[in-house]
Amino acid sequence: MANTAQARKRAKQSETRRQRNSALKSEMRTAMKKVRAAIQAGDKTAAQAQFQESQGVMDAMVGKGVVHANTISRSKSRLSAAVKAMG
Repeated sequence: MANTAQARKRAKQSETRRQRNSALKSEMRTAMKKVRAAIQAGDKTAAQAQFQESQGVMDAMVGKGVVHANTISRSKSRLSAAVKAMG
């Protein structure tokens, strides 16, 4: 348990950031799942549209420092390859 006022404040800030990051990661994973669902359904135009939307969400997560840039780059590359392979 935090003993000083500074440590209590840092603990509170850490918890707030943890909750925010958790919500943002969930939003990102949902966007990626929508692309995979469109790929699974076999609808290439829907998959491309979902991929375009999810790219913005994923790039925003990098900008906010929620996930590492290489992780998002890898994910976008794999999703893009899956969309291109549909056709």
